Amino acid sequence: MSFLKRLFGGGGSSVETQTAAVAKEIEYKGFAIKAMPYKEGGQFQTCGIVSKDVEGVVKEHKFIRADRFAALDDAVEVSLTKGRQLVDEQGERMFG
Repeated sequence: MSFLKRLFGGGGSSVETQTAAVAKEIEYKGFAIKAMPYKEGGQFQTCGIVSKDVEGVVKEHKFIRADRFAALDDAVEVSLTKGRQLVDEQGERMFG
């Protein structure tokens, strides 16, 4: 019966995923990095958005990683670190 509940919206973690809020935002090398970890399976999943204004248009790149943490603060810090890593490795190419 629980399968049917999840299938028709009566439970499950998909609602938690959709309601991730910005936990912390930083500026890094002209990019905005927003840490948005969400609760999944009792832990916080690494997630965030890297954005930049490119010629008057705000470009965004959402990322989700497999890393999970018991504490929200740990997930926030790793999300920011992953965002900085994306900027360092890909720069504006991540939007292409």
